[in-house]
Formats: sequence, structure tokens, C-alpha cells
Amino acid sequence: MKSSEWKVVKLEDVCYFGNDKIETKMISLEDYISTENMLPNKGGISIASSLPSTKVVRMYEKNDVLISNIRPYFKKIWFARKIGGASNDVLILKGRNKKILDNKFMYYYLSQDGFFSYVTATAKGTKMPRGDKTAIMNYKINLPTIQEQENIVRILTSLDKKIEINNEINKKLEELAQAIFKHWFVDFEFPNENGEPYKSSGGEMVESELGMIPKGWKIGSINDLGTIVSGGTPSKKKEEYYTEHGIPWITPKDLSLNKNRFISRGTIDITEEGLKNSRAKLMPKGTVLFSSRAPIGYIAIAKNEVSTNQGFKSIIPKNNIGSEFVYQFLKMNKEIIESRASGSTFKEISGGELKKIPAIIPSNNIIYRYNLITIKISSFIKNNEEELEKLRTIRDTLLPKLMSGEIRVPVEEEK
Repeated sequence: MKSSEWKVVKLEDVCYFGNDKIETKMISLEDYISTENMLPNKGGISIASSLPSTKVVRMYEKNDVLISNIRPYFKKIWFARKIGGASNDVLILKGRNKKILDNKFMYYYLSQDGFFSYVTATAKGTKMPRGDKTAIMNYKINLPTIQEQENIVRILTSLDKKIEINNEINKKLEELAQAIFKHWFVDFEFPNENGEPYKSSGGEMVESELGMIPKGWKIGSINDLGTIVSGGTPSKKKEEYYTEHGIPWITPKDLSLNKNRFISRGTIDITEEGLKNSRAKLMPKGTVLFSSRAPIGYIAIAKNEVSTNQGFKSIIPKNNIGSEFVYQFLKMNKEIIESRASGSTFKEISGGELKKIPAIIPSNNIIYRYNLITIKISSFIKNNEEELEKLRTIRDTLLPKLMSGEIRVPVEEEK
């Protein structure tokens, strides 16, 4: 074994901005990347909601590195695995020479918080800061030999693959949980006493103000599912109200950055004094957090006691209902809840209006049987999320150490 030689280079020495074009008609929603469908905090991408009206867009290719150039503090970055098109607000970085730079190494190097802090500090504009392309190309990176780059990439990619697998498992589990809820409480095809689908097997249905429902069920509202609790914010002028290790205090931004079903805390905690001197309330484990404004519909289940800011209308489920039912009900009825919102500057659903949202209340026996099934799915999702957090921590701890050379990856000597 021998030590590899590292050298400091500017980004422009090893890569450049791609500016080739591709016809918009040649790409699909899955292939179009804009700052809107790039996920924050290095979360990759989602499917675009629409294609641009322009005839052409900028083309990216497999192994390019795409970075959102608007509000760089959101840390949106993606390593391309295919060919597609991108908006003008997305930077496309291409390596100059494969013998000098491994593009996946460049992706990992630029995924570090230090790069995004640099881009944010050198950005232009205040309300909508944009990265300065010249400054970005002047960013300095510590570059090992191509052999060591490839070894580093193998280590980090193996962790990312495990993270991707766990994410895919959780996605399928979430789809299963939603399908069960719809099957039981929308289609009314829960198993009857013989294990057959209730409605299609001739289960007795009765009239209600919301249409035909199974006999023994009733019509109520969200208020019948649990206690609705509004959040609050301690005075920002009182530093003693905020701390790093105190009472978990969640904001909608925390849920936008954390796509997990379960949440334990946000980016900042509050103190006992902060809780007492605000409208925030301490809510128990299992509380379902639902953002009620800007935007409406972020949702998560509390893993422990938490409080929230005023951007939430949280629901503490009744014991016979449970978190899973409330969680799926809110997800299924998001559009109905949004339609009840009001406001000129931004839409918000009030606690009073939320209480009026109608709900079909199943019999206690059906709810009990439903919870027996879905609590297992919920537990799998939570365990997977906890493993994901550990994997991300390992990766994010290794990343700067590998990129700085603090931890060296052995390279076989040439014979």
C-alpha cells in the first residue's frame, strides 16, 4: 500500500456547466428536473407536476450532478442516472476528464454542508438568493487520485444503496397501509365474521347524511377522533426560551425537511419557560401532527412528547381510535380539509373549522381489528426509519472524513 497524492483544485479545473438543449417533447414528467421537484436536504428528486411550455430545455445526462441554484440553503442536489431535461434554475455539472475526476465523487464532495454554506454565503439576492456561478466554479476541492476516488465512492454508494432499499420498503409499506384504510373505510370491504369482504358479500348498509354506511357505524366529525390542539411560538426576543436540548418543538419546516412518518424533535427545542410563556402545549407520544397553514397537509406521528408552533392543528387520538386511523384519515381527507381553509395572505384551517370536518366513525370492533393489523405495519415503518437515521448518520459522519483525507482508503500498489 502507498499513500495517494491529493491536490487542491478549483471546481472549474475539473468540471463545467452543461448547457446543451433537448426538445421538451422528448422528455416525460419523470425526466424533468426543476427546483420545485428537487427535494431539500439532499433528498434527491420527486416526479415533476408539469412540463414547461418552452420548446427546449437544458439537457442533463447520466452521471451529471444537478444542483438547485435557488435558495441554496435548502441543499438540493441529485446524481443523474438517466438522460433528461432541467430548468434554468438547476445547475448541471459535468466532469472534464474521467481519468482525473469520478463524477460520483464530485457528487459526494458537493453534498457536504460546507459547499452549500459557501454557495449560500456567495449567493446574490435576498428574498430569492441564487448561487453565483463564478463563485461556485472558484470553489476549491481536495482531490485524491482517481483510484482513491473510486474506492471512496464504493464505500459511500454501498451505504446509499441500503438507504435506498429501506426507503423503497417504507414506500411500499405506506402504500399498503393506505390501501387497507381505503378498502376498509371507504369501500367498506373490511372482513366480515366469515372473513369475506363486507359490502360485496351482502353486508347490511344503512342510509346516512354521507351516503350508505355499514350498519352499526355512525356519522361524526374529526372532533370525535381525538382532541384538537393548536400550537404556539415563544417570544423570539427571549433567548432563554430556546435551547438545543429541551422540549421538542416542531415547525412545518421540520416536516418539509424530514419526510418520515414519525418525528421525535425539530431543529430547535424550547425550555420549560418557553412552553409556559407561549400557547404551545406538551402533547403525548402518538399525537398526529397536521400542518394547518403554509402549507396545509404536512403530517407526522410524534414518537415522544412534543410541542409545535402555531402552524399545526394536532390531534391527540382517543384511546379506542388510535394514531394509525387518525393519520390515514387526515391523509385521505387532505383536499377536503384544504377546501375549508380561509385567508388572503395564506390559507389556514382553523381549529373550529377542522372540528366540523365530517367523519364516518366505524364500530369499536372494526377499529380494534384494523389497529391489530396496521400497528404491525406502522412498527415496521418506524423501525426502518430508525435504521435509516443510523445509516445517514454513519454516511454523513464518514463523508467529510473521507473527503478531507482524515480517513484514508487503501489503494493497491501498482505492480
